[in-house]
Amino acid sequence: MAADKNSLEARFEQGLFASRWLMAPMYLGLVISLAMLTIVFVKELAYYAGKTFTMTADQGILAILTLIDLSLAANLLLIVLFSGYENFVSKLDLGDQRDRPSWMGKVDFSGLKMKLIASIVAISGIHLLKVFMEIGKGAVPLDPAKLQWMVIIHLTFVASGVLLALMDWLAAKTTKH
Repeated sequence: MAADKNSLEARFEQGLFASRWLMAPMYLGLVISLAMLTIVFVKELAYYAGKTFTMTADQGILAILTLIDLSLAANLLLIVLFSGYENFVSKLDLGDQRDRPSWMGKVDFSGLKMKLIASIVAISGIHLLKVFMEIGKGAVPLDPAKLQWMVIIHLTFVASGVLLALMDWLAAKTTKH
């Protein structure tokens, strides 16, 4: 009876372990999302490039911030894609790739959390900066309630990042049981 239980338990555990591959289609979806984001980036770049000689300095800065925002979102996708796959599905066996980023294979869940929140704070900050730059331009009327909520949400992201870093720091300081 004990052998049957161990055999059943072993098969169950193997099934649980194999279930990690159910994440693979999600990572493939993120690759497609990255392609979609690349298309949006190229469209925005073409749109702004055509207006380069008629832009004011502020419009140029806003255009650049839009492109930076899109590239940060793409970086965020890559971090989730590579780190998530390597942490939860399988190690990437790329042989002797010389251009492999140094962080690949070394970002644990804690590091992933910190990279994610840092990217979210940066993206939120860029959106807020774009709104601040539009204040007083008259193109779009200022909505104080919307601006207030944007600031509150941004500060919430910042506070979340600080608290996550504090929790990781405290966890690193405690002795393992």
